[in-house]
Amino acid sequence: MRPDPHAAIYRPDLGVAVMGYIEQATLPYIGLEVMPLFPTAVQSATFSVIPKEALLKIPDTSRSPRGTYNRGNWTYQRGLFQTQERGWEEPIDDSEREYFEQTNPGMAEFVAAKRAASFILRGQEQRIANKVFNTTNFTGHAVAAKWNDPVNAQPIEDINAGKKAFRQQCGMLPDALIISYSTFLDLKNCAEIVNRLKYTFPGIDIAKMTSTQLANAFDVPQVLVGSGIYDSAGEGLSSNVSDIWTNTMAALVKISRGLDIAEPGVGRTFLWTPDAPSNPIVEEYREEERRSDILRCRHHVDERLIQSFDDQGNVVTNVAAACMYLFTGVTA
Repeated sequence: MRPDPHAAIYRPDLGVAVMGYIEQATLPYIGLEVMPLFPTAVQSATFSVIPKEALLKIPDTSRSPRGTYNRGNWTYQRGLFQTQERGWEEPIDDSEREYFEQTNPGMAEFVAAKRAASFILRGQEQRIANKVFNTTNFTGHAVAAKWNDPVNAQPIEDINAGKKAFRQQCGMLPDALIISYSTFLDLKNCAEIVNRLKYTFPGIDIAKMTSTQLANAFDVPQVLVGSGIYDSAGEGLSSNVSDIWTNTMAALVKISRGLDIAEPGVGRTFLWTPDAPSNPIVEEYREEERRSDILRCRHHVDERLIQSFDDQGNVVTNVAAACMYLFTGVTA
């Protein structure tokens, strides 16, 4: 059925189908695992940030008979977010629709929605990667030897040193190690990793090593492999395909996934949901003058590192920095 020419029709069925495809794709995005979604009913607001020192103190918990209990009197600090709308439209010409209807009915909308969603989600992935793999936002720590040097690399020692420092920063252990896809391939050839896995998983086919097995080698809960790529060349120029997550860095991170926005973590993605709770929202409308149906994907988001600010906009508590350990010089 053709969409109403005067109004956009919300298509949650296409949104579910597109997200299902993306989640099952060979090269998934990891940005929303690093900075999980936090739905909000307002476009911009402040949110509570717990001071780092509140997490590690040992308060007096004793109580005398008929006395009162001591209680927390920490003052939450103030974080800020302001979502921005981002979206993309893809037309389906009537002639294109006719072709799809003859070969695979209903596929025209899915193909257009998938293409539109891929643009806005790739952009979101790049924004998150640019904030996390960033030596301006986080202090970089050079690895002992390049991880793409299979003989001399010492990634297990590097990760262990990082975990010790991470624990001193925030009193917790990291939830994940983030690496690029090319770094994942380099680690498959690393002698230190190969020797560790040979005894952990006898008979393992190293060429088919999984991120779960690599996480076991490093003794971290999970390894997130940033597999997304993009073409940085301008329109009409020869392609220049690069990793969204650079292979020169890696990171240990604490991830805040719960409904408690004050829970420490490197960052959250605030999603304004005035129309629908999905990400992205898929809509369809008609442009008769072009004899086309238009598929639109959009979302209102702000990918925000967890920090608190004073009235002048200066950072008071940098929770993100305490929940992150950045490795640099990972590749030559």
